[in-house]
Amino acid sequence: MITARIAFRKGPSQRGLQPSMFGVNYTEVVDQMFSLFPDKEHYSDAGPDRCRTCAVVGNSANLLGSHYGSLIDFHDIVIRINKGPTKGYERDVGSKTTHRILYPESAVDLDNSTHLVLFPFKIRDMQWLISTFTTRHITRTYTRVKPSIKADENKVMVLHPGFIKYVYEKWLLKHGRYPSTGFITIIFALHICDQVNVFGFGASSTGTWHHYFDKTRTHYKGGPHGGDFENKTMHQLQQRNKISIYKGYR
Repeated sequence: MITARIAFRKGPSQRGLQPSMFGVNYTEVVDQMFSLFPDKEHYSDAGPDRCRTCAVVGNSANLLGSHYGSLIDFHDIVIRINKGPTKGYERDVGSKTTHRILYPESAVDLDNSTHLVLFPFKIRDMQWLISTFTTRHITRTYTRVKPSIKADENKVMVLHPGFIKYVYEKWLLKHGRYPSTGFITIIFALHICDQVNVFGFGASSTGTWHHYFDKTRTHYKGGPHGGDFENKTMHQLQQRNKISIYKGYR
């Protein structure tokens, strides 16, 4: 069962979250975090008549000119990743956001209808989350970050690091150093939704890899992720009718 915060369990640390890193106690950080954001049951309304639809919206430039906005907004759950904006791009990306996946380094302000979903890869990520709602003293991780953001503390969710480990080992068979945010988000969606449609992943129609909202170049083969294997796995999921991928062009 998936809970509202996909809650941490007390016990041994997960991959990449060592309890003694820089003298930080993992369990103490987790306890403090969930004293601010208590766990509760969520997504537990399974039934034969339910069909919860989910749109996972990436940041690829292939969204430009797609006119997918109304289709994306029609979904029950719309998950956006990092800083991908909607203002000014509504026709192609929609305006509805129910969940926003972010990190300290990609944090943006949210409205009160949006869940803040943290994918913690390091203890500092959890410390930052605590700080943003309390002392606001953390202004740097490996780079400068926002000390606070606008968000509803009752809609904060934290992905269990064991889930990230599960995606890396079971879905990606340890290809790359760790999974991409986008791929984790797709597997997350498969666990909470009955129908998963994927938008804004991959290259544009010209074969270029950049965001729809700026010219930051990206490529699935670059960086620490097993991009080729992730891409292959996504298309296998599509072939098996587990997800549908909308690429923005024919």
